[in-house]
Amino acid sequence: MAGSKLMQGTKALTLATLISKIIGFLYIIPFFPLVGEQGVALYQAGYMPYGIMIALATMGVPVALSKFVSKYHALGDYDTAHRLFKSGIPLMLFMGFLSFWILFLGAPLLASIVYTANAGDQYGFDDVVFVIRMVSFALLVIPVMSLIRGYMQGFQQMVPTSVSQVIEQIIRIVFILAAAFVIMNLGSGNMPLAIGFATLGALVGAFGGLAVLIYYYRMQRMYILKKVSETKQPAETRQPLPKMYKELISYALPLSFVGLSIPLFQMIDVYTIDGAMAAAGLGHLGKPFIGVLTGMAHKIVLIPMALATALSITLVPIITRAYVSGDHTILQTYITQTYQVILFITIPASFGMFVLAEPIYYFLFGANESFVLGVETLRYYAPVTILFAIYAVTGSILQGMNRQKNAVLSLVIGLLLKLGLTYVFILWFGAYGAIWTTYIGFGVALALNIYAIGRHANFDYTIIFRRTILITIFTGMMMMAVGLIWGGMKVWLGDVSRIGVAVPLFISVGAGVVVYFYLSIRSHLAGKVLGERFKIR
Repeated sequence: MAGSKLMQGTKALTLATLISKIIGFLYIIPFFPLVGEQGVALYQAGYMPYGIMIALATMGVPVALSKFVSKYHALGDYDTAHRLFKSGIPLMLFMGFLSFWILFLGAPLLASIVYTANAGDQYGFDDVVFVIRMVSFALLVIPVMSLIRGYMQGFQQMVPTSVSQVIEQIIRIVFILAAAFVIMNLGSGNMPLAIGFATLGALVGAFGGLAVLIYYYRMQRMYILKKVSETKQPAETRQPLPKMYKELISYALPLSFVGLSIPLFQMIDVYTIDGAMAAAGLGHLGKPFIGVLTGMAHKIVLIPMALATALSITLVPIITRAYVSGDHTILQTYITQTYQVILFITIPASFGMFVLAEPIYYFLFGANESFVLGVETLRYYAPVTILFAIYAVTGSILQGMNRQKNAVLSLVIGLLLKLGLTYVFILWFGAYGAIWTTYIGFGVALALNIYAIGRHANFDYTIIFRRTILITIFTGMMMMAVGLIWGGMKVWLGDVSRIGVAVPLFISVGAGVVVYFYLSIRSHLAGKVLGERFKIR
């Protein structure tokens, strides 16, 4: 029952996150021909520091506030949670303003780190500064939006976050494509200018997401105020705001840092690859590889992470409630269900992308000048989805159990490994060395998280180990089936167009899904992981 409740609370967020990731990925298909590989690399050079600054500006507030609200609701104290929410609005406005100026004024310093001049560059140092400054304006809106999301999530209401997330993404992508198209095809054709104005889509999308959240909050306002009035305490017995903020910050800072895991790993790549490739005599591939790895392959592998992202948001308040109430059985059930579902989805999805890397990349981006580089990058990078997904949920489980220090320590160790090895691995193994260090860094961080959960939650991994073996066996069978079908259709059809490859690609994907789910249902694995409806009667 507890596992079912967890999945019910995750459905809306999973669907919204999946839609957002698909939209956020699909826009690359028309965006890439408009601005080219170097345009994508320039876009990423601006977006990487922006992503880091968002996390610093919001300080992990959405999930931290949902944890705080969930804790005090479990104690029947709605008043304390609401007071913190109200006082947090001016604080988030200030944080947004401060982070905007830090990023805007610090753009030259960040650009000097990320940009290395090479022959054939289509943009320069000043263009990187311009793009970073343009995207920084979104920071004026994002923190307040994140505060409202966190408060609604504390009520275990995931629909406001879900809808605002989708609306924000749709508006952002439409603006990005419109700005790039107008400037590149109807205007001057200046690629850096097109990228700079495209990044303003983050600000426009944020306004759309904020409007949706305000609408949902106004709908729930009477219910919230009724709950607050029922638990309102006399002024002399109320918790003082400094004490409340101290508790919130103790949650928020670790959450903020752990939430930066993937952006920080990517930022190391963006700031290291160009210089390391130049030192390895591959300077001409540096910027194209950054664009392929961080702007194309990365967006593809994040699609199967939709469930993990939704679970990581949902888990913190739910785990906190179980942990605070001392219900060890429910805590074990949530953890087991989370591990099973994530492994059941991400292992076959990531290795399916591994087998079908060539047709996927060809269908999405065509046979461009870096086609071979793109295919091999996607193939080698695809299985990292598993590490990303499991790390996200294990970090959330630890935070829900008030073991934030463990989650932070594991990430620090992983980042140090990534930072220390990336340059050297690129010199040794070429471009793909950056991918190997992501596996090493995330692998070690994940292993530490898994150990910490086992130790502090007294969690027995026997069931998870058995299910993982079964999932791996079925994934191997699926890979053989998909490989044979795709290989046979490739020989039979010969060379096909970018659109023509869609049919054999979708047939191969469909066959893989059918094989995997047939084996899972016949073995009763699907019923144990996904629930009653997948059990054989």
